[in-house]
Amino acid sequence: MTDPTHNKLFDLTGKTALVTGGSGYLGGALCQALAEAGASVVVASRDASRAQAVAGQLPARGDATHHGVVLDHLDEDALNRGFEAALQCTGSLDILVNNAHAVDGNDWTSVDAEAFNRQMANASGYFLLARRLRDHVVERGRSGSVVLLGSMYGMVGSYPDAYEGIGPANPVHYQTLKGGVVQMARHLAVYWAKDRVRVNCLSPGPFPSPATPVPLVERLNGKSPMGRMGLPHELAGALLLLASPAGSYITGHNLVVDGGWTAW
Repeated sequence: MTDPTHNKLFDLTGKTALVTGGSGYLGGALCQALAEAGASVVVASRDASRAQAVAGQLPARGDATHHGVVLDHLDEDALNRGFEAALQCTGSLDILVNNAHAVDGNDWTSVDAEAFNRQMANASGYFLLARRLRDHVVERGRSGSVVLLGSMYGMVGSYPDAYEGIGPANPVHYQTLKGGVVQMARHLAVYWAKDRVRVNCLSPGPFPSPATPVPLVERLNGKSPMGRMGLPHELAGALLLLASPAGSYITGHNLVVDGGWTAW
């Protein structure tokens, strides 16, 4: 039997991926990477027009088609409706990228129980969608890949001096959430390996959006071994490794793309 070529290993032709938060700053880059690899991509967002706009701009290889659906992962009913809408568009799903995130900017000095618990609901949504994907591919007798978006802040604390005088500190509930997401990937991976469903975590380091205050970016640059922030396309290779046959023996792993931040 001939081993597959490197091009074949990273080829997603004939596969279909659902990306939550696909209309966001990083989400759009993740959708682009999957589409360029040949996958049909379902862009999920709470805003239908934004989801459809991103889907309409993605490159299509061969018979691949792209779609936009409404999906709110914080609401179980809306989550299930969104998953079913994705299936109606494509007929099947092979890859799930749990990227959506409901933001709360309160730091440890101001966050209340309601806001803290709402952050934890992001993890609930990740799990419920992952289970839907697992059940779907098992019913079809296929294999599947789930990628959960973690963060370097699920592994290390943030630098208080980076935020001082500019805005709230990195939220404690965000860091609690992302640490839990990393562990969720490990837990689900060992339970679902026998089902041929791989579960991994992709943890970006500093990837500030253009709206981030310049003084904060400059401070963060000084904390990075590479002296700069990440660009959205720099997540593409890591995502494709985890989602494609190239990562067929990788599960329960937390792949960190942080410019060396957590290596200090």
